[in-house]
Amino acid sequence: MLVTLVNALSVVIGGLVGLFLTKYISESFKEVVMVSSGVVTLILAVGMTVNTEAEVLPILFALIIGGFIGYALRIEDRVVALGNRFDRGGDNPGFGLGFLNSSILFCSGAMSIVGSINAGLYGDGSLILIKSVMDGFMAVVFASAYGAGVLLSAVIVFIYQGFFVLAGSALSPLLGDEGVAYIAAAGGYLLIMIALGLLELKKIKTANFLPALILAPILGLLYGYLPL
Repeated sequence: MLVTLVNALSVVIGGLVGLFLTKYISESFKEVVMVSSGVVTLILAVGMTVNTEAEVLPILFALIIGGFIGYALRIEDRVVALGNRFDRGGDNPGFGLGFLNSSILFCSGAMSIVGSINAGLYGDGSLILIKSVMDGFMAVVFASAYGAGVLLSAVIVFIYQGFFVLAGSALSPLLGDEGVAYIAAAGGYLLIMIALGLLELKKIKTANFLPALILAPILGLLYGYLPL
């Protein structure tokens, strides 16, 4: 669990640096930060969706079905509202959105799952440590763009990755490399949705598609049994 704590702390430290920097930059520079973070997120997302062995068709159905479920449950509205509850000052309208988007960013990649399982099963925390450095820098960018809500995502990182560290022995044979690949690919598509919002190209309620992360490995594994 130590490496998971390090990862969460890297998000907090990066977020604090981002909050410190944003006080000293103008609105035009904040726009530059938003565009830059959007482009970087898009590149990361494309890499996750292209460099994968996951088939596209199961991902498509996972996103469609997961989206229907998410919109029915109003997941994004509830998560943003939860994040805004922690904004005691009440003067940052982007607090909940920053919490939401940064949580998805830091938890959607394959490194989160594989790294955590490796740490739990074999005591190898190298992947999580590498991810911690990456997350720290992205937290700087996101905190500059969204504000203090990014800091709260460190709690989600700790809980999410901590779960895979503790449950790694059971989940590793269940998911397999193929299952992890489908989760990572679906996460890549969610990051594309976030990137479109950062670039102000299309506002999407990304959290409503979170059920796709659960459906993707299930549908992907079932798809592999089809006689195609």
